[in-house]
Amino acid sequence: MDKLLFTAMSGASRVMMAQQVQANNLANVNTAGFRADIEQAESVAVKGDGFQSRTLVAARAGGTDFSSGALQHTNNPFDVAIRGEGFFAVQAGENDEAYTRAGNFHLNAEGELMLGDRPVMGDGGAIVIPQYKQLDIGTDGTISIVPEGGGLVQEVGRLKLVKPDLATVYKGEDGLFRVAGAGAQADMDETVTVASGYLESSNVNAIDALVSNISLSRNFEFQIKMMKAAENLANAGNRIVRGS
Repeated sequence: MDKLLFTAMSGASRVMMAQQVQANNLANVNTAGFRADIEQAESVAVKGDGFQSRTLVAARAGGTDFSSGALQHTNNPFDVAIRGEGFFAVQAGENDEAYTRAGNFHLNAEGELMLGDRPVMGDGGAIVIPQYKQLDIGTDGTISIVPEGGGLVQEVGRLKLVKPDLATVYKGEDGLFRVAGAGAQADMDETVTVASGYLESSNVNAIDALVSNISLSRNFEFQIKMMKAAENLANAGNRIVRGS
């Protein structure tokens, strides 16, 4: 009976992990630039006495769906979307550069270009924009302004756009991507282009995620029934032993 119980517990544990992943995806269906997480597991044959017919489930490091989301027009010059592959660079901490597809930027009181509470990185460090009358972000990430008092167009910075090998990229607990390796940073890539006045939506398909959650819930119920069956069999065996 223990064998049946542990097999069912293994399956239920895997299902719970998958439900957490799908729930997080659903929660971020409206998060700009979000990349869906992928739950991964594999079957492991159980070796021992008897027929080699049992398998348990072993969790594996999750993956990420890097497919692009739809571009939504906002007409806000600080909303920027990457066309095709690539990432924006942000400062996630001291000597910690991270990457994201979210481009809903804003300026803080000091004129720093920010993504949430993180400075957006340019080709020479954090980007600071002086007072301006008009602002434009070009397809190559170049930020140009017309000064507040008027005059010629001035280039005040350029977004750091990167395109690392996705095989070396992983998602951290903060939802930002990093390149594997202590202190590793991606180099600026001239082939990455952006569209100003647009935001990239999450690549989560809400219907698919919801259907997957329903399927996982039914699977979990099945595993619980298997555990209950193991308990009933164990109780029946105990009654037989007591009665002998």
